[in-house]
Amino acid sequence: MGGGGSETDFMIHGIVKYHLFGQELWLTTTTVGCIIITATLLILGIAANRALKRASDVPGTFQNIVELGVEMLEKMTNGILGKEAYRFANYIGTLFLFILFCNLSGLFGLRTVTADFGVTFMLGLITFGIVQYQGIKNHGFGHFTGLFKPLPVLFPINLIGEFANPISISLRLFANMLSGVIIMGLWYGMMPILLKIGLPSALHAYCDVFSGCIQTYVFCMLTMVYINDKL
Repeated sequence: MGGGGSETDFMIHGIVKYHLFGQELWLTTTTVGCIIITATLLILGIAANRALKRASDVPGTFQNIVELGVEMLEKMTNGILGKEAYRFANYIGTLFLFILFCNLSGLFGLRTVTADFGVTFMLGLITFGIVQYQGIKNHGFGHFTGLFKPLPVLFPINLIGEFANPISISLRLFANMLSGVIIMGLWYGMMPILLKIGLPSALHAYCDVFSGCIQTYVFCMLTMVYINDKL
């Protein structure tokens, strides 16, 4: 929720209805947010690529920001994944930027994209797929027999734990960002007009900026921990 309104509103809204393969589908506020963020990241990625290719001995502001971001990404991935960091740096970097921009989208008048469980759950499933692939690639059949260790009786618990990982990280991100959307929606919908000017900036700073950055970092760190566990 990026602006005021006379009614409390923190729901996902359908914008355009269409039919595909006999099914009724909707273009929602989440879809629009994802498209805008993806386009923004593509533009920034192309600009960053050109900036690094034309890097000079006296870098400009944008080049400094890009190089700082790359150094921070290398430090973060090397700290968890070690010598295997280079294999996953691109994915972790893309994941970090996408989630961060989604978390901050509420500042720009969009409904926070990650306040939709459909988005966070898909991110969790992608991570789950990568983790399982690495487990099978590095351990073969042992990836499955490992569920019976240290005791066969623990198989149900280990299996539940394996499938709980993507659900837990997606729910953590979703719940934290949705709480911010609800708080801001209630504030804009219920407070007098004078309290909707200036004062909500402090709430936005916490709900969108602080919480958004923290949850982005947590999601990426947990993703790397799960991947490293299979390496």
